[in-house]
Amino acid sequence: MNPFRTSFVSESQPSNTWRASQPHYLRIRDQLVADLGNGRLGADSKLPAERELAQRFGCTRVTLRQALQLLETDGMIYRQDRRGWFVSPPRIRYDPTGIIGFMDYVALQGRTPRTECLHAERRPAGAWLAKRMGLEHAEEPVFYLQRRRWVDQRPVLLECNVLVADWCPQLLEADLNTSLTTLLRERFGRVQSRSELCMYPGTMNDFQAERLQVSPGSSSFYLERLNYGEHGQPVEFDQEFWRPDALAVVLQTPYPEPAQQP
Repeated sequence: MNPFRTSFVSESQPSNTWRASQPHYLRIRDQLVADLGNGRLGADSKLPAERELAQRFGCTRVTLRQALQLLETDGMIYRQDRRGWFVSPPRIRYDPTGIIGFMDYVALQGRTPRTECLHAERRPAGAWLAKRMGLEHAEEPVFYLQRRRWVDQRPVLLECNVLVADWCPQLLEADLNTSLTTLLRERFGRVQSRSELCMYPGTMNDFQAERLQVSPGSSSFYLERLNYGEHGQPVEFDQEFWRPDALAVVLQTPYPEPAQQP
């Protein structure tokens, strides 16, 4: 039996008096949470169409979407543009300060990672990148990569990688559908010495939304990273545009050892 087709009224629900005082969309949300909690629908399972859910709950699609958007914000469901709503799999735990690459930390969590290179070229850095990376002049050649990262069957991340061409001259000859961290280390003998990070919420533009299968204007989690090479020189600038329902940022913060008493 599909739990999303059962009656809205449930013996496990609070009293009718209390429920009547709630806005309708909150009661819909609570019932959907109960439906999701019974475990009958696995990760990435598709929910019934909005029209069917609206008929079940006796509401407009506007009211229904209020409830669905709350569940989306909580990371319980996600939507794919023109395909509908799906049950969210567990979020990927992501420590952006770590040196382990996407392919490795996703696999370590029992999931299936995939990298898809959408575009790669050598070109001048340009004024904005030269200033952001601390390069000497705007004409300095860089490699510009645009890649999409997948977890299981879902695209979760669109990233742009800009690398100083002189730091890894034959980069475009390599397979870029893999871990860039591993490629730089194993093929070019290159490792970063430190990084500067900046993170904040954002929204998807049309280009990003299409490639991550969401609607334009959907929320995103933006991360930008400036990596420095072996001698402290800037060598790589990354921009990551994440589906916010796909990750949980988890940072390790060890405390210093207490000073010993004399």
